[in-house]
Amino acid sequence: MTRPTVLVAGVGNIFLGDDGFGVETVRRLAAHRLPEGVELVDVGVRGVDLAYRLLDGYRTAVLVDATCRGGAPGTVYLIEAAAEPLEVPVLDGHRMGPDAVLGLLATLAAGTGGEPPGRVLVVGCEPASLEEGIGLSEPVAAAVEEAVQVVLRAVAGALSVEEARSPERRTTPC
Repeated sequence: MTRPTVLVAGVGNIFLGDDGFGVETVRRLAAHRLPEGVELVDVGVRGVDLAYRLLDGYRTAVLVDATCRGGAPGTVYLIEAAAEPLEVPVLDGHRMGPDAVLGLLATLAAGTGGEPPGRVLVVGCEPASLEEGIGLSEPVAAAVEEAVQVVLRAVAGALSVEEARSPERRTTPC
């Protein structure tokens, strides 16, 4: 088996209602047969772990999380994340969303020699409630399957780009 080139990571706290969206989406993705080259992981609230994992040579990362963007609860977003941090994040081992994790990458890469992914996508869902409690709200629970499909399409697209770039997979005419 080749080294995975795409990381799909579920982010969130299952004890804060809809913040568990990323974790639930990745749990559902685990029931799908993912292509070779894809690693699926539930990082939950372990943001520092995710930051270090992102330096392991993945070409593409797909982070799945609850994302407040002002839409109706249950709205699914596909966001191309900026590679450069806007500001240095505050470190909090239990409250590091994708923005804070991505903000750490340049610093960690400089200290470890690791290489961040060339492309980071966020599959997000507008939450209805981030209050303490276990379980997703109705609109967010209904959006999980749509998010699974968005992730699967994003992974397929990332792998097709990788395949086109890979010189060992190209064939030359006789």
